[in-house]
Amino acid sequence: MSKRARVRLLFAIVAVVGALAAFVWAMSRRSQSVQVAVVTPPASSNSAAVPPVAVPTLAVPSPLPNVDSTVAPTPSETESAPPASAMPQASPVQPTPSVTLLIPVAGVRPEELHDTFQESRSAGRTHDAIDIPAPRGTPVLAAADGRIVKLWQSVQGGTTLYQLDTNNTTVYYYAHLDRYADGLAEGHFARRGEVIAYVGDTGNAGAGNYHLHFSVLIVSDPKRYWDGTNVNPYTLLKGK
Repeated sequence: MSKRARVRLLFAIVAVVGALAAFVWAMSRRSQSVQVAVVTPPASSNSAAVPPVAVPTLAVPSPLPNVDSTVAPTPSETESAPPASAMPQASPVQPTPSVTLLIPVAGVRPEELHDTFQESRSAGRTHDAIDIPAPRGTPVLAAADGRIVKLWQSVQGGTTLYQLDTNNTTVYYYAHLDRYADGLAEGHFARRGEVIAYVGDTGNAGAGNYHLHFSVLIVSDPKRYWDGTNVNPYTLLKGK
């Protein structure tokens, strides 16, 4: 073989070896890349695959008022007070309580009472009460045990007082009073015979016509203590 042929053969062998080496190196690099990708995934791949979840901020509502269901709501002025110009209203039904009341004016005896329940009054009204004459300032006594539910200034009744019996269905109305007993207040529980006021001539009684206007009502709603069925006090005070 000539010298030139040997040189060409040598270059061919070197080229083949170089190509094989390059192929082996390339395959080695590819294998390493695949191994890294499979065995050790990038740390950021999870965060990219699962985006962060936003937690909404919940608005906390204002607390509701603390309502006690056992406590009745405060009545309005209309519910808690009788008409300014009216006496207790009558009803055609006449129940008769089986009680004997104390005569509510100090010093008055049963034989001195006069039945004025059916007497006529102004504007076509019926009296629906008993008048007990007495000097001005004579003590007015509680006719029975009961709570004072209203002290009221009325056009017709003048200085008045409403007392609710312990049965919560009977109301005693005292009108034309000169004044209340010292310290008397709504909510006070008055005992039978206790001084609660004094005889006067206020309202439409007429100047100098000193007497106690006393009426008895049977009510279905104790909050509407002025609105009930009038009962003749004369029989209850006489004990008949």
